Amino acid sequence: MALSYPTQPGDIDHLIADDHAVVERQFQHLEAGRGNRRVLVDQISLELALHAFAEETVLYPIWPEVGMTDEHDDAEHEHQQIKELLVTLGRTEPGEAEFEQALTKLMEVTRHHVHDEEDEELPEFRRKAGPERMAQLGREFLAAKRQAPTRPHPHAPDEGIAERIAGFLAKPLDQVRDLLSGKQKEMATDPSGLLTPQAQAITDAHSSLGPLPFEILEPDQARKQPGPDDAVKKVMADKGIEGPEPVGSVEDRMIPDGADGQMKVRIYTPAQAPAGPLPVIVWIHGGGWVLFDIDTYDASCRGLANKAGAIVVSPDYRRAPEAVFPASHDDVLTAYLWTVAHAAELGGDPGRIGIGGESVGGNMAPATVLQLAEAGEPLPAAVVCVYPLTTGEQFGESMDDAADGRPLNRPLLSWMAMHAFQGVPEGAKDPRVDLLGWSSEQLAQMPPTLVITDERDVLRSQGQEFARKLEAAGVPTTHRYYAGVMHEFFGAAAVLDEAEQAQREAAQHFTRAFGVAVAAP
Repeated sequence: MALSYPTQPGDIDHLIADDHAVVERQFQHLEAGRGNRRVLVDQISLELALHAFAEETVLYPIWPEVGMTDEHDDAEHEHQQIKELLVTLGRTEPGEAEFEQALTKLMEVTRHHVHDEEDEELPEFRRKAGPERMAQLGREFLAAKRQAPTRPHPHAPDEGIAERIAGFLAKPLDQVRDLLSGKQKEMATDPSGLLTPQAQAITDAHSSLGPLPFEILEPDQARKQPGPDDAVKKVMADKGIEGPEPVGSVEDRMIPDGADGQMKVRIYTPAQAPAGPLPVIVWIHGGGWVLFDIDTYDASCRGLANKAGAIVVSPDYRRAPEAVFPASHDDVLTAYLWTVAHAAELGGDPGRIGIGGESVGGNMAPATVLQLAEAGEPLPAAVVCVYPLTTGEQFGESMDDAADGRPLNRPLLSWMAMHAFQGVPEGAKDPRVDLLGWSSEQLAQMPPTLVITDERDVLRSQGQEFARKLEAAGVPTTHRYYAGVMHEFFGAAAVLDEAEQAQREAAQHFTRAFGVAVAAP
């Protein structure tokens, strides 16, 4: 489900279509009879309440101004129907006749509403308003969601709704949490029924920490929310598992960044280091170029250091929107070259260096190889891309079947891109981001590459397509797909069997390229 015309990630019509895709996928779970029906409907209710409020306060008031009065009236009428159905669903339970009838009607009305908006109303509005207006309205749309009441109000008059609840708009963001009436603890989990029990426990744990939706927050607010590492730590605590995984040493150093400033790198040595210079892995964290840091991905680095018997260097690169593309890429390239130059003093072997990363880290690892090849520099021995972003486009079937995934859903992916390429939208088409646009000659320069993908992940399809293209270009390529797990699973080895296995596969991929034996468990 996507619009039939090009948009930028922060445009209001793009954001609206992302919301539609999430709700449609949740409807499909309900129709298939899988997952937790109560939680699915509660999540849909929250999403539709935020979405309807933002449309009614930001978008619909403008339609009559541009000659779309009939469309305005139809959309407001459908929203009123949706709100009344949400109230019925909120006071009834799955299995009750009234609940099931209201749910069937909600799907019908919402799908009709989506069809009208995506096929007719939004394209017409874009033609009349112009692309710059769409971007400005996108910012207003997200701001409205941050302040929205999170319960439907069917008896509020549609006309003048913005004025009627203006008093509410002045209330602080954390009131959103209070208005969820005790259901906040389930709003960030994955109720699809498609995760393994261990993976489900992690998403439930993250949700229990009460995060607000990252994709409606400002970056500084979003960075204060619980991250994927917090979810794993909670499961570990609940199970009495001690952590973090012990390693030989952990040291932070300040090195030059890619813009005449400084950045931190964290250097891990393995718990049982063999004699002689060790191989080195540069491991790049994820977070969509906006969220998270080297602390978030600490467990991945510890696991790789021990399993590969290698020194791991993790760069704390600059993030957007404070430093937009290509700042992160520049820092990672700078950190890689610094690692090569200083490998010996770290106790490492400059002739045995690999590179890899998770999510956008899995994008920047191949991007670094491309830049090294273009500069005539020696290439790393091996590359590992864990659920990588490989294009700025909404690519493949996973954009629909995992649109509602947690912790990364389709709206959050767009939110990250909106900030990462703020002011530089052409950056999303740069070869350092659009790996799927590489020529066969560019692809053929890649060292042996392992690509890891997973089921409940909007990036699954593009990661798999990158692996296919590498293989077609003659690169020794291994693709590993993990069913029943989610984006950000790799660092959860303490509580997730698939993560332990994926870390072992990554370590083995590196050690084969380094020509050393795999470390014993």
